[in-house]
Amino acid sequence: MGDKTQLLAFLLAARFKRPLPIILGILAATVLNHTAAGAVGGWIAAAVGPQVLRWFIGLGFVAMAAWMMVPDKLDDTSAGGPQRFGVFGTTAIAFFLAEMGDKTQIATVALAARYADLLPVVAGTTLGMMLADVPAVFLGNTFAQKVPMPLVHGIAAVLFAGLGLLTLFNVGNLF
Repeated sequence: MGDKTQLLAFLLAARFKRPLPIILGILAATVLNHTAAGAVGGWIAAAVGPQVLRWFIGLGFVAMAAWMMVPDKLDDTSAGGPQRFGVFGTTAIAFFLAEMGDKTQIATVALAARYADLLPVVAGTTLGMMLADVPAVFLGNTFAQKVPMPLVHGIAAVLFAGLGLLTLFNVGNLF
């Protein structure tokens, strides 16, 4: 929460004032992006042994915990310029590009490397993205002002650190 995709959702909602095509654009971009990220995670899992993979994933989650404490900045060019693709197309393209190298994409790679079944990983990360961004579409700046983003980032950091430590100490088989 509080990352560039939510800020992008705020901007698109304020600009177009058409929530349904914005939400559908977010969904389409997220499914496509996270499916590709999950495929990369599956490839990584197949390319390295289980011990190397465990350390890679565990350290990746710990790094994600640290990264969660650094708020994202919205790239001013991501929502600007003429919109030739309509509300849905503009949203889908902007969100797909905004997710490249983003925390949720990296987390999707790590989760897909950890769990072999791609569909639940993509479904879960997509659901998480929708839960974070759809309220931003509907509530705009009011939502951002009422949620203490440092607290949200702190909780997310603790969760990622916990996942990383569980993986590093090979306790992840409990899930």
